[in-house]
Amino acid sequence: MTTFKERFLSQVSRRPGAPALVWHGEVTTYGDLYELADKARARLEWSNLEPGEPIGLLVKKSPQAVALVLGAILSGRRFLLPSPALANSALTSLFAQAGCQAVFAPEGEPEFSPDPEADTTAAEATDVHDVQFMLTTSGSTGLPKIVPLPRQGIDRFIEWAGAEFDIRPGRTVLNYAPLNFDLCLLDIWTTLALGGQVVLVDPDYAANGRHLLDMLVRHEVNIIQAVPMFFGLLLDIVQPAVDRLESVDRVMFTGDAIPDRTLAELPRLFPKASLHNIYGCTETNDSFIHHLGNGDTAVRPPVSIGKPLPGVHTLILTGEGTVLDGPGTGELYVSTPFQAAGYLDRTRHTDKFVPHPAAADDRPWFRSGDLVRREEDGRVFLIGRSDFQVKVRGVAINTAEVEHVLLEHPAVLEAAVVAVPDPIAGRRLVCAVHRAADSKLNSLTLRQHCARRLPQAAIPSAMHIVDEPLPKTSTGKVDRNAFAKPVEKTSKGRTS
Repeated sequence: MTTFKERFLSQVSRRPGAPALVWHGEVTTYGDLYELADKARARLEWSNLEPGEPIGLLVKKSPQAVALVLGAILSGRRFLLPSPALANSALTSLFAQAGCQAVFAPEGEPEFSPDPEADTTAAEATDVHDVQFMLTTSGSTGLPKIVPLPRQGIDRFIEWAGAEFDIRPGRTVLNYAPLNFDLCLLDIWTTLALGGQVVLVDPDYAANGRHLLDMLVRHEVNIIQAVPMFFGLLLDIVQPAVDRLESVDRVMFTGDAIPDRTLAELPRLFPKASLHNIYGCTETNDSFIHHLGNGDTAVRPPVSIGKPLPGVHTLILTGEGTVLDGPGTGELYVSTPFQAAGYLDRTRHTDKFVPHPAAADDRPWFRSGDLVRREEDGRVFLIGRSDFQVKVRGVAINTAEVEHVLLEHPAVLEAAVVAVPDPIAGRRLVCAVHRAADSKLNSLTLRQHCARRLPQAAIPSAMHIVDEPLPKTSTGKVDRNAFAKPVEKTSKGRTS
């Protein structure tokens, strides 16, 4: 199989003058990008590193950052690429776990200074002989886990994604996700391997809907993959009945549940685009895809996660521990051609990278933690998380389902629900909601909305309605941990 490195160098050789990156309107050609990457490669090789020794890359998105990652790939060196937004103590711990004796940033940017108080214990490592990229999970349950991605897995993914979304020379792909996010495997690395042009969204402007719209129009973007928040920001600015982005022919949303009101507007905003819901996680990469239709085709919720990708195997395990055959509900297990062999720290594998629960095969399986429902026709729907199950006054509640109901309200852009300790009930539900601009949404109307759809015990006892985006994890998802403490102290804006 052709490797990413071979594919990229082929583009450089055949089309050095073709556009590779666009950053604040400035174009970096494939030839220019290779020169930057080769300079970065030489910098790494002059650093007196031992052969095979991993390095840390602490980068904020830019052409120089992309070139530094490419330099590590050209040198054949394994690298850890965490979020630069993590606390210094967390970064120190992660680099130590990965065995990184050196951490690099693009030239001219501040160097990383380790936290002397952080844990610097190296991981009891999984076999990483075929690894180059090491990404991290979001850290929603503590210190992020390091996910070593096999080279062959990335090469297989590039082959699938390129064909599935028609990524090739002459095509323009928007990159919205942070550089450390696994979505970049498609947005940036697949695009550069196959000769397309990547339009990079500066993270400093990622919440500016007008800036995002301007980029889509100015650069005639063809392919968009983004978390639902991106599309919500666009819809706050545009008038879908008037503004129609006709250059876009592929739209993929992924990473979180998409609000119903956002979903309903996408066909009008992207009249020539095929719409796709993609399901996956950092540990396995993409696993399912659902094609929702094209152009002005009406899109109705709920949205299925679709069918497994080629080579992906799935099973659903019931609460009784049996493998589901036919329709029903349970936890989703997946095994993909792209997945990691395990977390870098083998001690954190427990109950995640597992054998087949019924010992029916020898494949490595990943226990997703996602609760799903399979219908008679074979369609699969997400219904919550196994780790989001809580009891309130003796009633079992899935907080992800409560979030979904909140997002059904047309004025709700984002929602987070957590269970917090209560001296009387044991636990009570608290939610934070980001409302649409100029919305008059208040806790009374939101409580009435919930009462029509949820049992009494599942209605949050405290509703904090804010006018700014909710805090995010390093991978761009709503950070529910921020609300484990009183929401008033961790959210911005006015509460109701």
